[in-house]
Amino acid sequence: MHPHKGWEIKHADCYNQILSVASFEALPLTMNSGNKASYNNKTYASVFARQPPRILIVDVTPPLWLDTCTNLCEALENFFSLACSLAGPCRVPLLSLYVVHNQQECLLPFVQVKGNFARLHSCVTELRTMPKEGCIRQKPDSLTHAIEDGVLQFKQYMRHVTVGGSLNSCSVEITVLTSQSGRHVVKQLESGLSSTDLVSLRRVQVIHISKGNPLMMTDMDWSPQALSGEGGEMDENAILGTDIDLQSVENNAVCLESFFKAWLHDHSSDKEHLHLLLPPGDFTDKSSSMCLKCDVQERLLSPTLLPGAADFTVKTESVRDFEQAHKTPANLYRLRVLKALKSNGVCESVFFGLPLIIRPTNCWQLDWDELESNHQNFQALCHTLRNRDWLLLARREPQTQGPSWRVTVYSYYVIQPSASLTLLMKPVAVRELLLPCHLPVVDEEPPETALSRIQSSLDVLDVDPAYNPLALKSNLYKHLRGLLGRTPYRQQTQRREQRPPEQPPHRQNPQQSRQHQSKVKATVAPLPSASSKSFRPALTMNSSYDLTFCSDEEEFLTGL
Repeated sequence: MHPHKGWEIKHADCYNQILSVASFEALPLTMNSGNKASYNNKTYASVFARQPPRILIVDVTPPLWLDTCTNLCEALENFFSLACSLAGPCRVPLLSLYVVHNQQECLLPFVQVKGNFARLHSCVTELRTMPKEGCIRQKPDSLTHAIEDGVLQFKQYMRHVTVGGSLNSCSVEITVLTSQSGRHVVKQLESGLSSTDLVSLRRVQVIHISKGNPLMMTDMDWSPQALSGEGGEMDENAILGTDIDLQSVENNAVCLESFFKAWLHDHSSDKEHLHLLLPPGDFTDKSSSMCLKCDVQERLLSPTLLPGAADFTVKTESVRDFEQAHKTPANLYRLRVLKALKSNGVCESVFFGLPLIIRPTNCWQLDWDELESNHQNFQALCHTLRNRDWLLLARREPQTQGPSWRVTVYSYYVIQPSASLTLLMKPVAVRELLLPCHLPVVDEEPPETALSRIQSSLDVLDVDPAYNPLALKSNLYKHLRGLLGRTPYRQQTQRREQRPPEQPPHRQNPQQSRQHQSKVKATVAPLPSASSKSFRPALTMNSSYDLTFCSDEEEFLTGL
């Protein structure tokens, strides 16, 4: 299956983001045999070291709050449950929440997100109780006062409290959620913050919660520069010393949740993440490669970072996972096909984990008629999917009925046909694991100089018709032999180091020595005497001993 070449995204709609192309691996993750996330403290100490503290200001002025309350609270509750459960470095170090109606009110002073889900959940519950009916005239400077109070709170926090020994980010980001006109709010903040000390403020982001149909808004330009106002307003932002970004998000829980999950990305820009080395071309020095400096971004959250969600990955890590479940019929794996998909309608970036090949069974416990019928049906399925250019979306059914209080975590798979009599099963991402990914499409052509430089570099490469993994070696065998060769020596060295120091010999009383020898003799089992040997008679055809097959072989032979 070929990945997409890309769709144009002008609207920050969460559904269009799902269709966007991103061929990135999840950054700080490695899978081990136990299906757990393996972290190297030295390697990942700086991955999320520059995550900014955040202040969320929610405009709860009725009657507009009536339309956004349910979706926003659901999105916040989902995001908090995810952020509080993620293993590894803290991605949202500090969070504070304000509400604004006729005045500002701090519902949640600065708290660490990890380990404080009960407090965050209580804050969302209080947010739900805000009045939704009536008509309250908001003061023009209520949002400005909330930002000023949040900046002051952050300065006091930085002065008296440290998180994990130190807080690497010395500036705070403020997000304002409102259903009012976004441009009006931006102008209001620009005039109100013109005389405020904003040294500790990293960025102000105004999010307009729109009520428009996403299909009608796909032609909007969603770049922050286009939504920040006219050129005069941008100049005034520069005078303020901070950026005021205006964005619009549709009023539904999925899109709002996707917006909050953007906070889980690594926001550090101290150093580039990746160097892409291309062969030297005609315009570069032949002794050095052409280097493109890049940043990488996670497309999915690895399920191994989440507690109790092993069902997402463990089922495709090894065939052994399936064989262990086959010991009892109740634990047999069952995949229920939900719908068909066009083969070009699934982006490669939503796959994760290891694929498995599905083939018709050769289980000897089935009779020949059932095996033949199953084989023919499987062949017909592969043939039909290939002719229709379809994929199948399947969900794993729960193996056993658990207690009523236990929530079943479902895993989903895409099943892909092939020219042979096999299917390919790949785990596919779900809503909870998907991270937002903005992929703007550039319409203009690159500069002629850069285009010639890259083309001359790529012309040096050999072009193969297909990828052959057998032609590539990773030196894994050599690495494993080196580890196995050093292991016995290291174990012997460790045993010698752990062995207690030898005590100097001391004289024993002859009587104690005889008692010790008798105890040693008593613990040794006596050798069997020659007269106690028991002989088994030789087996002959006329012997009374019967030859019996095991039950499995007998069942198999009788079936023949």
